[in-house]
Amino acid sequence: MGILITLSRFLPLTWLLIAVGLGIIEALTVDLVAIWFAIGAFITILPASFGVPFPVQLLIFIAVSLVILVFTRPVAKRVLKVKKTSTNADQIIGMVGVVIHPIDNITGSGRVMVNDLDWAARSDDGVPIDVNEKVLIKAIEGVKVIVERIG
Repeated sequence: MGILITLSRFLPLTWLLIAVGLGIIEALTVDLVAIWFAIGAFITILPASFGVPFPVQLLIFIAVSLVILVFTRPVAKRVLKVKKTSTNADQIIGMVGVVIHPIDNITGSGRVMVNDLDWAARSDDGVPIDVNEKVLIKAIEGVKVIVERIG
């Protein structure tokens, strides 16, 4: 019985350490999961300070964490959403190019000149495309453009 009384005096500190530990985990992962539980642990310090029994503290921790997670995570994800930054290469998507080396997906060959740049190319439908034909740049996959014959 004496050990439980001694441990109960350290529960506020324990919840603080849990909150700090979860905060550190969140900082290392940036997935917006551990932070809600860190907040739950921090809030649980208050009932622990007033001597609320540990099972009730545990329920408070879980309830607060889950409520905060469910109601605020979607808002936080929307606000903190990292947008994909287009590279200069992405700007050629939708442009028209000219085949300078026959495109053949089977042999893995083909080159297209677009925006004064020479690109490795593959056709989107797998059909070979001859030299001097105009093509529409549909996508970029690695260092290759995926093209569609025009006309």
